Order: sequence, then structure tokens, then C-alpha cells
Amino acid sequence: MKSITYSEDQLLPISAIAHFCYCERRYALIHLEQLWAENRFTVEGEILHERVHAEHHESRKYFRQEYSMAVRSLAWGLIGKCDLVELWLNKDGSRQKVSPVEFKRGRKKESDVDRVQLCAQALCLEEMLGVTIESGQFYYWQEHRRSDVLIDQALREVTIGLLERIRALQDSGQTPQAEYEKRKCDNCSLVDSCMPKSTNARAKQVERFIQNNLHLIKEL
Repeated sequence: MKSITYSEDQLLPISAIAHFCYCERRYALIHLEQLWAENRFTVEGEILHERVHAEHHESRKYFRQEYSMAVRSLAWGLIGKCDLVELWLNKDGSRQKVSPVEFKRGRKKESDVDRVQLCAQALCLEEMLGVTIESGQFYYWQEHRRSDVLIDQALREVTIGLLERIRALQDSGQTPQAEYEKRKCDNCSLVDSCMPKSTNARAKQVERFIQNNLHLIKEL
């Protein structure tokens, strides 16, 4: 059983999960070195979420929609916002079902990055509302339809493991070395600050120098 309770200043933004999954160096540049820059992809994402958050709350007799709902978990050390939370109620007003819905600008990804982010939202909602969440949904803008995601034990374990890795990097205070990957790096808004080609080249030069002069270093 989990027994740690995090303080307010230890809470990780749920949005940081996507940064970490995309690139650990990107996460460190944003959350350790406080760097940020916009590009077409970040702006399109912000516009989409602004449109979603501007929607009005819908409420019917046994069904409610809450847009831009602030969430947090002191047990898991998370804070953020859900694009949409849908709540089905019993006749006595108790919650029958709760489901987070996340809006994304692109298409469904092969990686777990979106599913993990949705699971983190579910962990927060479970703590706040005292419910068990079995599933959530995505709305991918380019596909114009919702897709269901099971919040099962396997996804929970992946999410918790990822949170542990993020905290380990956060606690280390060290920005990982740059590794240039064309698709990722060329689409990253921080490519000019990160300089993955030149930074990685310098690191390799230093490594070669150390290896070539290891015998001298040992003699010191």
C-alpha cells in the first residue's frame, strides 16, 4: 500500500508526463531549467484546449459534464486539469460512474504517452471523488471521434513506474545529454535551445578525449 503523502510544492504537473515521454531532456529543459518556446504544434494544442475549456458545463438530471476541471492527488503527487469530466449519477445523487475525457490535436499514438496521462487524471479523480474509475476517453481532433481507454491494472502500473522515473530525474537535478533524433528533434519547440546536434557532438568529443587519454588520467 502507498503511504507517502506529498506536499503542495512537491506536486508534479500532469502535463509534464507528456514532456517526459516525448524526451527526457525536453522535460528537464522545461521543468528543471525553466526554458520554453512555442512552435506550430504547441500553439495548435493550446488553441484546441482553449476551445474545449470555453465550453459551457452541461447538466441533466442524472448526468453532468465538467470542463477544465482542476484535479490533484496528494497520494500520487500530481496536479493539473482535466479537459472534460463526465459524471453519471444515481437517483439518490451518488456518483455511479466518472470518466475523464482528454482532447488531443493529432491522431491516436502507438506509444502509451496519452494513455498514461489519462490514467494520471483518473488517479487524481479517484482520490478527490472517492470513486474507482474503470475507463476514460480520448477525442482526437484529426479523427473527429472518441475512443475508449481501459484504466486497468497494467496501465496503472505503467503510470506509477513512469511517475517514479520522473521524480528520480527531478531529484537528480541533472539535464540528460542530448541525443539527436530527426523526427522528434526537428518537431520540438525547444530545438534551438537544446541544440541536439552540436551538444551531442561536443559530448562525444569529450568522451573520445577521455577514452584516448584514460591512461594519463589513471596516472594522476
